[in-house]
Amino acid sequence: MKSTTQYARSYRDVQTHKLPTVALIGNPNVGKTSVFNALTGSHQKVGNWPGVTVEKKEGRFTYEGQQVAMVDLPGLYSLSPYSLDERIARSFISQEQPGAVVVIVDASNLERNMYLVFELMEMGVNLVVDLNFMDEAKERGIEVNSKELSRFLGVPVVETVAFRRQGIDELKKAIVESLQAPRRPRTFPFPEKMEKFLQQTEKLIEDSCHHDIQTSSCFACGECAAPNHPVIGFPVRWVAIKLLEGDLEVNGNLLSSLPEENREVFAGHLRSLRQAVQAEYQEEPEIVVAEERYAVIHGFVKEFFHSRSTVSRRMKLTDRLDRYFCHRYLGLPIFLLLMWLTFQVTFFLGEFFEESIEGAFEVMGEAVITFFGGVGIPWLGSLLGEGVLGGIGAILVFLPNIFILFLMISILEDSGYLSRGAFVMDRLMHAIGLHGKSFIPMLLGFGCSVPGVMACRTLESERDRKLTLLVVPLMSCSARLPIFLLFTSLFFSRYQGTILFTLYLVGIISAITVAWVLRKTLFKGEVAPLIMELPIYRIPSPKNVLSESWRKSYLFLRKAGTIIFLVVVLVWLFASLPVGVEYASIDSLMGKLGEFFAPLFRPLGFGFWQASVALIFGTVAKEVVVGTLGTLFGGEAGLTEALSAYFTPVSAFSFMVFSLLYIPCVATLAAIKREAGWKWVGFAMVYLTALAYLVSLAVFQIGRLLFG
Repeated sequence: MKSTTQYARSYRDVQTHKLPTVALIGNPNVGKTSVFNALTGSHQKVGNWPGVTVEKKEGRFTYEGQQVAMVDLPGLYSLSPYSLDERIARSFISQEQPGAVVVIVDASNLERNMYLVFELMEMGVNLVVDLNFMDEAKERGIEVNSKELSRFLGVPVVETVAFRRQGIDELKKAIVESLQAPRRPRTFPFPEKMEKFLQQTEKLIEDSCHHDIQTSSCFACGECAAPNHPVIGFPVRWVAIKLLEGDLEVNGNLLSSLPEENREVFAGHLRSLRQAVQAEYQEEPEIVVAEERYAVIHGFVKEFFHSRSTVSRRMKLTDRLDRYFCHRYLGLPIFLLLMWLTFQVTFFLGEFFEESIEGAFEVMGEAVITFFGGVGIPWLGSLLGEGVLGGIGAILVFLPNIFILFLMISILEDSGYLSRGAFVMDRLMHAIGLHGKSFIPMLLGFGCSVPGVMACRTLESERDRKLTLLVVPLMSCSARLPIFLLFTSLFFSRYQGTILFTLYLVGIISAITVAWVLRKTLFKGEVAPLIMELPIYRIPSPKNVLSESWRKSYLFLRKAGTIIFLVVVLVWLFASLPVGVEYASIDSLMGKLGEFFAPLFRPLGFGFWQASVALIFGTVAKEVVVGTLGTLFGGEAGLTEALSAYFTPVSAFSFMVFSLLYIPCVATLAAIKREAGWKWVGFAMVYLTALAYLVSLAVFQIGRLLFG
């Protein structure tokens, strides 16, 4: 486990400019990103937290001349530092000590969200509560008295509908005022039995520590202005709660602050207190604390939040839909059906644009070759026409399909359905030895393997993290999509959607098989159960859906203009050397390279040198496979004719399977290295190559026997 101090050394630019810093925190699915975007607008930057690859968003806003720096902390359900995201959030609050903390609460799901609010109040931070999704709360008959709530909690409470920018100015005002006049939130007592144990723990802390008159935050007597622990920096009550919960970090920090002769005595007394709690409640102390905290929250919610729910309202749309979408037996078939329909729509709509783009690149390529040939620079015409336009054009022809696929997935995600995928898949994931949460990184892997690998850090167990990041590359990322679109349009035109869906299933089944084998061999152990909250269904926001689809498509375009451009130029150069050789012939440097590896792929059905070269360069970026073939065969028209001559439907499917399963791109390998080290990078490269070869071999040999 990494030291928490390396997560906390952040936002140095803000400190340099002396801007007050405000942290934004909240559960997943509470609209935190919408609030952050509404507050900061275009004044944002994205990087990584120091020492880790977790994404870190920073921004700023100005209100009545006051500039404020915002730090968007990872979404989390509690401040118990079990996952990396939780450790980052708590370490930032404890080490950086922001001037204020804004906690986003889903006003339509109050009881669950208030747990984090109460934890922050126990920490004594300068808090602002943002009740977001107020429109949905009103639709569900929930009435919130925010003024009375603010008075009761002792902190500002603001109502917002962030995606419509309602209440954002009021939130800015509350933030600035809280920075100018900080105040501590109220402390709420636990039920009497639990309160007794807390008071005993507080006394144990006070009796074990010595008063230091040099420490202005000493808690051992009433002489100090702020009753905070001098080492941990938070109220003694919060320290006591964490000790009873068995928080290893707080316990370790506190023990290290005690005189050595007191440590064993303190640890023994604390152990006795925890045992007493367990004996009293017949439950682990950390579970008892959580349940008692929820008991306080439940009474509090009944006091300040009123629902006009009727029987018909309680049978709301989300509940009715989840009867089918999360059904024990129907859930998985429905999920697979929706994925299949997604691919069908992708091809149906994408083909309207494909021919136009293909024709435009073909005309441009011929025009460039003719022009530069006419002015006596044929090599430049060949580079631009056959190399650049031929290679990049062969990829960009599928941009509409990629945009539509991202659009469909964004609609499913924004509606709240995709998060049901982890719930539906949990039983299957558990059976094969994967945590239910592993489905989220695997789902992200369908877009890009890099964020999929990075998302594995949300898994608490190191064993689960490593196992999941090793199977994420088997998910068919969008970079492989141009390969599949090209070959399915040529050899399976009547069944494009079904073949593409089958390829995605091949990746999933391969991941399941590999995970099962690894769990039985390298990663033995019990799998933790999945506990997650499902958001309510919402009508997707057109702005959010379109902007997210464009953002992902733009990343694809940017890659085409940088990495892929450089690779296709390199391919053209190797295919043109030595000087005087026929372009893209077997006598070129590229031909010699491909000829050396071609025999390895002959049993798989594609033992010609151009395919070997395309797969080799595809390790840089999977889109390069199509770009390389387009460069070698002279653009889309020549590519279509050449592939029809070299491939059969069986060998084409074998090629797609190999492209799906073999070594991922260098960016994914770099992500695996950052998360797990070089040893697991080497393991991934070896096992993925072997798996791809064996599965493609079986596909081709069995397919040839069945279909000739």
